[in-house]
This record gives sequence, structure tokens and C-alpha cells, in this order.
Amino acid sequence: MSDYDNGGGEEGPEIENELLPLDAWHRARGGRMVPFAGYEMPVQYEGIMAEHLWVREHAGLFDVSHMGQLFLSGDGLDAALEALIPADVVSVKLNAQKYSLLLADNGGILDDLMFTRWDDGIYMVVNGAVKYDDIAHLLDHLPDDVTINHMADAALLALQGPEAVTALSRLVPGVEALVFMTGGRFTWQDVDLWISRSGYTGEDGYEISLDAEHAAAFADALTAEPEVRPIGLGARDSLRLEADLPLYGHDLDPETTPIMAALNFAIGSKRRREEANFPGAARILAERESGPPLRRVGLVIEGRQPVREGGTVVDQSGAEIGRVTSGGFAPSLNAAIAMAYVPPALAEIGTVVQLSQRGKLHSGTVTAMPFIPHKYVRAGGPK
Repeated sequence: MSDYDNGGGEEGPEIENELLPLDAWHRARGGRMVPFAGYEMPVQYEGIMAEHLWVREHAGLFDVSHMGQLFLSGDGLDAALEALIPADVVSVKLNAQKYSLLLADNGGILDDLMFTRWDDGIYMVVNGAVKYDDIAHLLDHLPDDVTINHMADAALLALQGPEAVTALSRLVPGVEALVFMTGGRFTWQDVDLWISRSGYTGEDGYEISLDAEHAAAFADALTAEPEVRPIGLGARDSLRLEADLPLYGHDLDPETTPIMAALNFAIGSKRRREEANFPGAARILAERESGPPLRRVGLVIEGRQPVREGGTVVDQSGAEIGRVTSGGFAPSLNAAIAMAYVPPALAEIGTVVQLSQRGKLHSGTVTAMPFIPHKYVRAGGPK
């Protein structure tokens, strides 16, 4: 389970992990806690395979309170934010949500993020492991007129799966009217909630932000619904891998551009491309036109043995020509799958590549992603 270390090595002082608002809640329900992103997090309850399949068929409750929740406000916010991310911030409407990337000057990815326009500013969710780096970057680069509020007292829950709408709408009527990548303000027993129809599993579902002091009561209410079980980080990782959702710190890092990561849609605005005024624009747009030096692809591994992060893509002489960034056994497919960065010549679907892991060779076939179809409820689509 190398995916679940906190980045610390064997040397140096031991770093004490923070506790989630629901730490006692998880332990009381048998959650096996591991260090991740500076927190003690539940990796599983009844087992990753069972939890994974439960989410695909019913609804699972994830505690993602380690993520950074920020609220940005002030004059000139849209233009100032567009100087740091490639999204068309100006065009984002009230309560609409957008995926984007915090970029370094060279076009490398400092983090990926979700942001939503509220009536008084922009709500942003960033990755837990780098949230303090992100805040420092924003403070360094945004003008003094923009205020950044770290919502450190807020919890964040994710309810994911085809029956999430059934369970949540019993408690919070009205959420069924939301569509993918939109949100709104709701209440539950006089508790204020911010709910978006989004998530990171490929399933329909919701993310719910609320004051941490009410999180345990709300989690109790959700898991009292017959469709809902608590789910750990282990299943979250296998679910997002099947859904072609890259994980920062593994599939995305400062050495990787959005084009290398196959996140071209994050540069989707014609206006932003023409203005070319986001960090690393020259490099990113050149790669978009002529192709990147490496490209992220999906692989189905021959046999049942996963090839995990740290494995390499090798040529016929055994020389490293690419790298595996995520890998594991896909419960929905009953197969081993992986994400890897390979030279463009090897990125065509159907190409067979050789992988090396701990001195053993494996074969993988480049496959279309996502490995399983997304099931988002989109505007104008079936509900």
C-alpha cells in the first residue's frame, strides 16, 4: 500500500499526523487508520474489494476533510486567478463548478483543483498534501485586494454511487435537481451545507461541505440510510483509477504539463489559448500543437499481478523509456490496470509495452480511458 504513505522517509524527525474531525467516528466503525497527506485516514473498513463494488452498485461515504477548502474574494479576483490557472474563470456562472490546474512558470502542474463561483467569491478545493503550499503560492501571487480564507473548520464528505441521489435527497430535498459540476446551498436540521454534484470516482454523487462540529451527526444520518456504507481511501484509489482520474503527487507533478497528462480539456477556452497569458503558456500551447515528449496512457496488464507506481516502461534492451504512476487491481474489470507515461510512439491504443517492476517483466496493452464509463448526471441528459 505504498500509495498511502505521507511522504516521510525513515530519516529525520517523526511528524505527528493531524486528526480528521471524524477520526473517532471512523475508529468506532472499525476503520483501519493509516497516515496519508499529513492526516490519520481510514484506508478500509470491510475490505477494499467489497467497498469498491458497493460504491459501483449503491453509495459510499468518503471523508475527504484532509482536502484544502479555500474561499477567495475581492476586487479583480477573476483576472488575478486567471494569471495562475488556465481556466476561463470569467465565464464561470454562479454555482457552476470547474476543474483546473495551478501551474508553475514552466507549465508544470503544482496542483489540480476544483473551483465554484459563489455569489460573494470563489470556493476552491485543493489537494490535502499540498494545501499549505497552494495557500502560500496564492498569497505570493494574488494581489492584496484578494482575500484568501482557509476554511480550516469545515469538513468535506463525498457521497458517491448510483444510489447517492436516493439517499441524500431523503435527508436534503432538492439535491436531486443539481447536475454534474453544479452546486448550491442547502440546510439539514438547521445546519448549513454547501453541496455540489461531483466527486472523484466516476460515479454520480455529491461532495458536501459543512462545519466540522456537525460532521459526525450528518455522517451518522447518511450511513443510517440503507444505500450508504462508509468507504476508505483504498477503494477511493481503485475507483478513481478505473475512472481515469489522475492523482496529484502520483500521476501529476511539477515536471508534468497538462498536455503530457492528457488534460487538454483544462486548456479548453479559445480565449485563454489566444491570450496565452497563463503560466507556461508557450510550452503548453507548443505541446498542444506538436505533441508532448511523453503522454499519460491507460494500460491493461497481462495476468492478475498489478504493476504499481515506481514500475518502469522499458525498451527491448531493458532501458527505461517511461514510468508507471498508478496501478492496481480493478475490481469492476477483474483485471490489473495502470496509468503510465510513455513516448508518443507507444501511446496508440492497442500498443503492447514492456514494464519492469522489481526485476520482473510484465506486458501491458495501451487501452482507451476511462477504463469504465463515467456515470455523471449532466445537464440535458437522463436523470
